[in-house]
Amino acid sequence: MNEARRTSAALEVRGLDVYYGHSHALQGVDLTLESGVFSVVGRNGMGKTTLCKAIMGLVAVSGGSIRVRGEDITRRPPAHIARLGVGYVPQGRRLWRSLSVDEHLRLAAGMRSGAWTVERIYDTFPRLAERKDHGGGQLSGGEQQMLAISRALLTNPHLLIMDEPTEGLAPVIVAQVEEMLLRLGEDEDMSVLVIEQNIGVATAISRNVAIMVNGRINRIIDSARLAADRELQQRLLGVGLHAELEPDIDVAASGVEAKPAPAPRRDGPIRIYISNPTLPTRWSQPVPIARIEVAARTISTQVSRLDETVRRQREPVAAQAAGPPVVLVVGTLDTKGLELRFIRDIIAASGLRTRLVDVSTSGKHSACDVSAQEIALNHGRGGAAVFGPDRGAAVTAMADAFANWLRRQGNVAGVISAGGSGAASLVAPGMRALPVGVPKLIISSVASGDVGPYVGPADITMMYSVTDVQGLNSISRVVLANGANALAGMVKARLDARAATAREAGGLPAVGITMFGVTTPAVQRIASDLRGDFECLVFHATGVGGRSMEKLVESGQLAGVIDLTTTEICDLLVGGVFPATEDRLGAIIRSRLPYVGSVGALDMVNFGAPETIPERYRGRKFHVHNPQVTLMRTTVEENERMGRWLGERLNQMDGPVRFLLPEGGVSALDARGQSFWDPDADAALFRALERTVRQTGNRQLIRIPKNINDPEFAAAVVSAFRTLFGRAGARRRLAR
Repeated sequence: MNEARRTSAALEVRGLDVYYGHSHALQGVDLTLESGVFSVVGRNGMGKTTLCKAIMGLVAVSGGSIRVRGEDITRRPPAHIARLGVGYVPQGRRLWRSLSVDEHLRLAAGMRSGAWTVERIYDTFPRLAERKDHGGGQLSGGEQQMLAISRALLTNPHLLIMDEPTEGLAPVIVAQVEEMLLRLGEDEDMSVLVIEQNIGVATAISRNVAIMVNGRINRIIDSARLAADRELQQRLLGVGLHAELEPDIDVAASGVEAKPAPAPRRDGPIRIYISNPTLPTRWSQPVPIARIEVAARTISTQVSRLDETVRRQREPVAAQAAGPPVVLVVGTLDTKGLELRFIRDIIAASGLRTRLVDVSTSGKHSACDVSAQEIALNHGRGGAAVFGPDRGAAVTAMADAFANWLRRQGNVAGVISAGGSGAASLVAPGMRALPVGVPKLIISSVASGDVGPYVGPADITMMYSVTDVQGLNSISRVVLANGANALAGMVKARLDARAATAREAGGLPAVGITMFGVTTPAVQRIASDLRGDFECLVFHATGVGGRSMEKLVESGQLAGVIDLTTTEICDLLVGGVFPATEDRLGAIIRSRLPYVGSVGALDMVNFGAPETIPERYRGRKFHVHNPQVTLMRTTVEENERMGRWLGERLNQMDGPVRFLLPEGGVSALDARGQSFWDPDADAALFRALERTVRQTGNRQLIRIPKNINDPEFAAAVVSAFRTLFGRAGARRRLAR
C-alpha cells in the first residue's frame, strides 16, 4: 500500500535535513506533492530556496530522503536529477547575458523529448518570439522570467520546481505568470512546486499552501483560509504593518492584556530609522549604527510639501483621514508631476478637495500631499522593499503599498491617475480594492489595447491619452482636462445622489443573479418575482461577471446571491475562454451571505471561433452559438470533477445555503430533444455534488424534476431565497 502511494506522488520529501556549517537550515522537512500545483510560502531566510536546491542536488543533504514518482533521488548529481525529469526555475532567473533567447531555448531543448518544443514555446510566449535574437541581458524582468520558465519547460519535466517566479515583476506580468501556472497545473503529466512570497499568487494557484518557519514545514493550510486570514499572515509570514502605521482591522488577542497607553501627540517632524536597510536572514549581522543614521529620513505628520500656490486652499492632514470627501490625484510625480498638477488644479477649481499622492519608485522627493516615502511604509516589509535597484520589484512593492494605504482612507470620493503602463500598474490594484461606485479614472497610453489586466472586476474607467503623457501640449491639455472634468462630474453626481438617498427612508436590498443566454428565461422570471422586494442586479457569467458580483459582495453592497449560472467554473476546470478564478464563491464563503445556487450552463465549455478550439478536443460534441462563440458539451468525467469542486466550496459556506439541481437539464440546450441533452452527464454532476456536500439544516441540496428554464424551477428558486432571507419586513430592515 505504501509503495503504491509513493509511486503516484510527484514529489515526496521525508525528514530532510540540510546544514550550512553549523547552521541547521532544513530541519526534518516532510512534504508530499501528489499532482498539480503546490505552493510553499514563508519569510526570507526560512529555508525555501534551500529546499529547492536540496531537491535538485545543489546542496548536500545530511539526512532524510527525496523521491520523485517513487524513485529515490537523494544525493544524486544535479544532471542525473534533471535527466530523470525534474525541471528548475531558480530564483533570480540565472540567464546567460551573452546568449540570445533562441540559443537559450535550443540549448535546453535536447535533454528530454516531449510535448514542449521550441516552436510551442514561441506559440505560448509570443514576446519571446519577437525577441529571439536578443541577449539575456537585453530583456526586461518579465521577459527574463518567461525565458527562465521556458528553458525549464523544454526539458519536459515530470516535476517543475519554481523558486520565486513572480519576484520583481510588474503586476500585469505577475497576472500572466499566475495564469500560466494555473494552465500548467492542468497538465496531468507535469506537477509544479512553487516557492512564492506573493500570498495572492500562492493562494490563487494552489488549493493547499505549505508554510515554512525556521527550516520546517509549520503547517499545510487551505489556500482560501490563508488568503482570508490576515492575522495568520502577519504571525507566520510577516505580512504586517510597520513603523507607526495603525492596522485597519482589529485582531483578537489570545489572552487578556492591559490596554497600551495612548501614543503622545506629535505635531512636528518625525525621524524614521530603518534598522534593516536590506532584508535580514537568520545569518545576518547587526547593521552599524552609523549606517542606520545615514539612511534615516524625516517626515512630517502635517502636509509639509504642498505647492505654495494652493497651500491656503488645503485643510490640515489631521482632518483628511476622516474628514470631508477628497479626490486623490495619484501618479509618479518624479516624471509626471506637471501633468498630475494640471489635473489636480482643474479638480480643485471645481470646488472639490484634493490630495496629490506620489507613488514614484525613484526615491526622489516631490512637492505633494502624500509622499512616496510615506506610501512605501505601508508595504508589509516597509520602505526597504520599495526603493530597490530592481524596477520591476519596486513597482510591484509600491503597488502593494499604495493598495494597503488606500484601504485605510475612509473619505475617498474619487481617484484619478495619468501615465503609461507603469503608472497604470501602480495605481490599478489600489483602485480595484475600492468599492464599486467610487469613481476611478486612469488616463494612459495603454488604454486603447487590452485593459482587462488593469480593470479586472472593478468599475475603473480608462481613457486613451492619444499622445504620450509626457509634458503639456495642445492635445494632452484637452485630454487631461476632459479626464479631470469627467472625474469631478462623477464625484459631484455621486455625492449629490448619496445626499438625496440619505434623506430618503430605506430602500430595497440588492440581490446578485448570474445569467447566461441559455438561462435567461429563468433569470427573467426570478427577477420579475423578486422585483417588488429586491433590487435585482444581473451579471453575465463571462468570467469577469462572477468576479464583479463577488466584488460587490466583498464591498457589502449585496444582501444575498442567486448564483443560478455557475458556468464560469466549467471554463476554469476544462479550459474555456470565460473562466472563473480559483476564488470563485470565496466572497460568499467569507461574507456568509444568504446563497441560493444552481448548476446553470455547466453543460458547456466556451470557445471562440471553431478554428480556435484546442486540438485535444477535436471530435467532441459542439454547438456553434455564433461565428465567434462555439460551445462544447461537457462529459461525464468533467461533470464529476465539477461536482466535486463545487461541493468542496459549498462545504466551506457557513451562511444559509440552498443549492438546486434541475433534473430536466441545466440549460436551454440541455433539454429533451436539444443538442446538449445528456442525462448521464447531468446525473454524474448531481451524484458528485451529493457525495461531496455535507448537508445540514443550513446547507441543503434540493432536486427539482424540471429543466432550469421551466417556470416551476424559477418558482422553487424564489421560494428558497425568500425562505433564507426572511419576511418582507426583515428584508427592508436589512436594506442598504
